Amino acid sequence: MTIKDIESRLWSAADQLWANTGLRPSQFSTPVLGLIFLRHAEQRFVDAQAQLQQEGVSPAEADKYDYQEQGTLYLPDKARFSHLLALPEGENVGRAVNDAMAAIESENENEELRGVLPRNYTLLSNPTLIELLRLLAPLNQAGDAFGVIYEYFLGAFALAEGQKGGVFFTPKSLVELIVEIMEPYHGRIFDPASGSAGMFVQSAAFGKRHQRNVASEISVFGTEKDAETVKLAKMNLAVHGLSGDIRVANTYYENPHDALGRFDFVMANPPFNVSGVDKERLKGDKRFPFGIPTTDNANYLWIQLFYSALNPIGRAGFVMANSASDARGAEQEIRRKLLDDNAVDVMVAVGSNMFYTVTLPCTLWFLDKKKFQTARADQVLFIDARHLYRQVNRALRKWSPRQIEYLANIARLYRGEAPEFMAGPDEDYPGTDPDLRETFPDLVYQDVPGLCKVATLDEIAAQGWSLNPGRYVGVVAGESVSDEDFKAQFEAWNEELEALNAQALELQTRIAENAAFLLD
Repeated sequence: MTIKDIESRLWSAADQLWANTGLRPSQFSTPVLGLIFLRHAEQRFVDAQAQLQQEGVSPAEADKYDYQEQGTLYLPDKARFSHLLALPEGENVGRAVNDAMAAIESENENEELRGVLPRNYTLLSNPTLIELLRLLAPLNQAGDAFGVIYEYFLGAFALAEGQKGGVFFTPKSLVELIVEIMEPYHGRIFDPASGSAGMFVQSAAFGKRHQRNVASEISVFGTEKDAETVKLAKMNLAVHGLSGDIRVANTYYENPHDALGRFDFVMANPPFNVSGVDKERLKGDKRFPFGIPTTDNANYLWIQLFYSALNPIGRAGFVMANSASDARGAEQEIRRKLLDDNAVDVMVAVGSNMFYTVTLPCTLWFLDKKKFQTARADQVLFIDARHLYRQVNRALRKWSPRQIEYLANIARLYRGEAPEFMAGPDEDYPGTDPDLRETFPDLVYQDVPGLCKVATLDEIAAQGWSLNPGRYVGVVAGESVSDEDFKAQFEAWNEELEALNAQALELQTRIAENAAFLLD
């Protein structure tokens, strides 16, 4: 049975159980994810026990420090999944699972898990918990497989939760493309809107695919304002065998990691078009080197946070609202300063329906502070990826592994790097994937109408410092704009109109206040 089969069967069963509980997705998701964590912890414990026996240490002789030296959490008897599964009929299973989670935290000197593991199992009835334990019991997978299942459940619960659930989960294919273009082989990685830690997990997966020692070569740091989401993130790291420093903080006002010129890589999916940020509290903060935007919109606060966190050779990759690419006023001036600094490297237009909870298209931004030392110093690569996707269902799309590789290879060719050919086909959604060798026969970058274009700063200045790929890439000769493209463009225009209306309202209010002051 493949991992995909296991995922779908587990989710189908868990979804059926959830339907009979009357709980909200957020109330049901955390306990289920906690049980997946516990099942994974026992698998690692059993593996470590076997390793210790090979080294001549029997289970009776081994203590918790022996297991911890193997890089494994020590599980006392009452904290083992098998113990919970064997509880006698009539036992309060919810209380027993709560006790198991508490025991894991108390028996292991692991500050990253302190207060993280869920303790709300008494919300679930005994029959539901027993069925969940039986459902997960047959799993006997390697660590990465458990991580894949955990990530799958995060996404499935995010979809079920709706808008609120999307706060903590970024679609995997977007994360994968960001990581492939960023190439975070080593160094310090920062995500100031870390959600459930998907950027970190995918960075580690990228390193492993390239035969790197992830544990010793990368270190991860994050901030996230929602305390419950931070717990999910820490469990996500743990189930993938990773560790990291993720802290609860409001990134606008707090800087717990001293994130100024410190990081090799910054990756994030921040909330779009946030209003109501208290800009008085930001005055003088060096994390905003190009100034505080006058509009009530936090997009360019985030963009500056990402830029200022990079060290002199750092790269950033992040998801951003389409309207930020063409925003006017003070935001346009900040964008011009970023371009004058030669920091903007690649822009990727993403079509609609790629997120679980919203239909709007978005843009991926890539910054590179070292770019000024290269031949592409005054250039930006624009990629229009809106026509590439796999239709998962009526309301959701994704990129196949080969589509992600194809897009990342365009960026590699632009940078003068060798392309990679590691991705397999998408077995779930078969179709014809683009072939890099057909588009670039000599494996040398060239502009392709409708797909990619390298624009100079002079060309960008002529377009009002716009970073909208559609302004540069154009369409294939003889091809008209499709209804789908028009819909995506109309949604982007509507988003920009909403931002401009907000700016107009702010200006109107300020004029009225000034007029009242002068008249008084």
